[in-house]
Amino acid sequence: MKTAIFSLFLTVGLFVSTSAQADKVVFAGGCFWCMEKDFESLNGVTDVVSGFTGGTAKNPTYKGDHTGHYEAVEITYDPAVLSYQDLLDHFWVNIDPFDARGQFCDKGPSYLSAIFVETEEQRLLAEQTKQAVVNQFPDQTVVTPILPLMTFYPITGAESYHQDFYKKSPIRYKAYRYSCGRDRRLKAIWGDAATV
Repeated sequence: MKTAIFSLFLTVGLFVSTSAQADKVVFAGGCFWCMEKDFESLNGVTDVVSGFTGGTAKNPTYKGDHTGHYEAVEITYDPAVLSYQDLLDHFWVNIDPFDARGQFCDKGPSYLSAIFVETEEQRLLAEQTKQAVVNQFPDQTVVTPILPLMTFYPITGAESYHQDFYKKSPIRYKAYRYSCGRDRRLKAIWGDAATV
């Protein structure tokens, strides 16, 4: 009996410590297929989920009403391996911070870039990194906003094919990414810092 109880406490303890190490952030950077791929490549990121946030429409869908929402990703990461600062640094070099109409070939409000913050510490770090980009490009206007975190709606149901699209449909994903000019534009802006 004592062994069974000890085993139960050990299992619960492992679950709690693993859960306590996970943290989440939400970023918008245009096509969520590409954002998933770009962030899942990072050591310390355990999951990236495509969805919508920032708008008022309830339960937004890709083909339905997502008025006011951004295409976004919710990133789960281990802060013992990867810091919030690391994620912000990776975010900036994977977007076009000067595009007020969308991202790359995708134009419209849902394709705009944004950083969603939950705490004051996150807001301050996000603002510092944004200022660093402003300083790096003094002749251009950085339009990426820093916004309060709102409800994140994962893509579900019949539209679940959007989750991990780059893994499920690699040829179609690569063709889209190439034709959209995402990597060419990132290289043009960020040079060797681009992670393409």
